[in-house]
Amino acid sequence: MPVLSRSSLEASPLSDLHELASELELDGFRRLRKADLVDRILEVHGGADTEPAADEPVDETEADEPKAEPKRPRRPRREPRAAAERKPEPEPEPEDRRPEPKGDTTAEGVVELLSNGSGFVRVNPPDASDDDVYISAAQIRRCELVAGDRVSGPVRKPRRSERYPSLIRVDTINGQAADEVAEGTHFDDLPCAFPSERIELGGDDPTLKAIEFLTPIGRGSRVTITGPARSGKSEALRRLAGALAGAGGFELAVVLAGTRPEEVAAWKADELIAPGGVAGLASSADAQAQTIERCVDTAKRIAARGGHAVVLIDSLDGIPAHAARRALAGARAIVDGGSLTIVAASTHPVGGETTVVALDPKLASTNRFPALDVVASGSLRPELLVGEKGAEAIAKARAEAIGF
Repeated sequence: MPVLSRSSLEASPLSDLHELASELELDGFRRLRKADLVDRILEVHGGADTEPAADEPVDETEADEPKAEPKRPRRPRREPRAAAERKPEPEPEPEDRRPEPKGDTTAEGVVELLSNGSGFVRVNPPDASDDDVYISAAQIRRCELVAGDRVSGPVRKPRRSERYPSLIRVDTINGQAADEVAEGTHFDDLPCAFPSERIELGGDDPTLKAIEFLTPIGRGSRVTITGPARSGKSEALRRLAGALAGAGGFELAVVLAGTRPEEVAAWKADELIAPGGVAGLASSADAQAQTIERCVDTAKRIAARGGHAVVLIDSLDGIPAHAARRALAGARAIVDGGSLTIVAASTHPVGGETTVVALDPKLASTNRFPALDVVASGSLRPELLVGEKGAEAIAKARAEAIGF
């Protein structure tokens, strides 16, 4: 059995030590600091606590002679198992050459994300099964995984307190090596342009028809639906969600932050789309901001891979101004690539919007729809979305509303 030295263990990555501890069946090893974990491995496995210095000559004539073992500080030791029960451990190798841990298998399936940032690899998508594999939030962030990615990698069996097996690492993403996918250009560094492809809402709803005509929304738009309390922001967002859910062509997500519990229940009961993240009315500003950020980050990964994502946020009012701007700034149309569109309810414009849909509380309170404030609403560069004639028609409608 090879002898493990303290220096070789201390020089090994923590992931290697975790695999070694798992093979030695150490309880609670993931809660230990690295130094304590090294101590535990040496206690159970045995090995040299010290090594001769590299520049210290060894007298070969004395190499075979037995020497008294130097005294070491006494530590509590677990009773060593019989030699036949011990599992031989190889010296740690680089990850790309390290063999699979004994007993581990390989799984392949489609990623399904959970609201807390972790997820599952569904081996028989879209149905859930006992063979599905848990994937940690850390691996999802590190590999920038999004819902629908097909991944593969080695799996370890569930421990006593676990129901599902866990993915040890991600080897491939959509048929490519995970390292190659992770080396792609960072989302914020991708070139972007003003939205030029309009999202058609359709239907006969008067509010949606007014939004589509007066404040066209494109793939990559940054949109706020603004107005004071009881002006109908949440209702407008729900109608917009219904139209987008039926349109298709992109990944749609809804995140609720600081929302009334009755409205949370209504969203959850909706058969078309359920919220992907919820931080209710009683949640702190930080919790609301984190919930929004997680949802936006997932949509960014979709856009960076060439997909199209739309995130609806109700609302930005309960989070700090800088967090609201950061969330809204994620929307963009990537040149020759994907897009991320964000539509958020907010009492006031956040800044940096390409489209503002302003609601008139007087019209809403008297059930006069559409309740758009034509003067305060508008889109930047509407001609890119509806053409020159469409932009002229919008300008004419605004002039008539002002009285010109």
